[in-house]
Amino acid sequence: MAETAEEISQSPEIRKELQRATGEKRSERVKARGRDKFWFIIQALLLLGCIAVYFLVGSRVIPLPQASAGVVMRILRGAALIVILLAIARVISVYALGRIEDSSTRFTLQRVMHLVVALVIMVIAISIIFVNWYGALAALGIGSIIIGLAVQTPMKSFIAWIYILVRQPFRVGDRIQIGEATGDVIDVGYLDTTLWEFGGKYLSGDHPSGRLIKFPNEKVLDEIIYNYSWALFPYVWNEIKFYVAFNADLEFIARTMQKVVEEELGEEMMKRVETFRDLLARTPVDELEVRERPRVIFRVNENTWLEAIVRYLVAPRESGRVKTRLIKKLLAALNTAPEKVMFPAGANR
Repeated sequence: MAETAEEISQSPEIRKELQRATGEKRSERVKARGRDKFWFIIQALLLLGCIAVYFLVGSRVIPLPQASAGVVMRILRGAALIVILLAIARVISVYALGRIEDSSTRFTLQRVMHLVVALVIMVIAISIIFVNWYGALAALGIGSIIIGLAVQTPMKSFIAWIYILVRQPFRVGDRIQIGEATGDVIDVGYLDTTLWEFGGKYLSGDHPSGRLIKFPNEKVLDEIIYNYSWALFPYVWNEIKFYVAFNADLEFIARTMQKVVEEELGEEMMKRVETFRDLLARTPVDELEVRERPRVIFRVNENTWLEAIVRYLVAPRESGRVKTRLIKKLLAALNTAPEKVMFPAGANR
């Protein structure tokens, strides 16, 4: 008997996927690594150095002309702010983002933080160069307009990157199809996305092809995206079919195929289907019939044979391996009674 949705939600597999979807934090204490401690020490020394030199210049211990002293003090203030900013960013990275168990969420937030830090450093640098903030902002605004007009495609891709972060049509680690490209997402940059291709031109299965696919992020605004790695239900239905005669023993075929697939997949499929039912119940399409066990159906084929089809649930990355194992076991089981199955002569053997 299938377990209840509450019992399933407590299983380690579902619990892990729920953590992925919600970004639930780890319970254990996060500690800084040796490299992080090294950089904390370096940043503290740099900050102390900036403060010391600032007071030496301000108190005239280091004699400098008035104009030069003003420039040096502005530079020291900016440098101190940058060091503080970098230290805060590292603290957030280690003690806040480091608690997030989902690697793709952690990767995305790291990217966002790096962008924010870069923008703040740019503002600090502008404040050092321009004493008059009004002139600085005017120059920055005019420059942004000129750059935006000159690089419309990169700007559109950058906006699409923000869309990917907010709407999450896919994340690092997901298996997707966009346009004619299919693969696993290994990087989502500010301007483009990189896929590790599977299948492709030279392969018929789901094995990695060895090729990388890069496409501009703006493509997500114009193309349909198929995501096979939804965190709460990272599974797809698959089918295996054989041709049998019209006068074959359909009850024997259905019973045999269902038994073989159930033995191969175990109880895991029923647990996943129960989760899927619970998700469907929260949508307007909750009336759909979803069976928790492999299902065998028959269809009339144009070549005057019947199609015996078994439908089952599988992880996308394992579909090829699972199908190969099932075909071998199904053929072995069905061929124990060839007079009941009546395969086409020379086929399915």
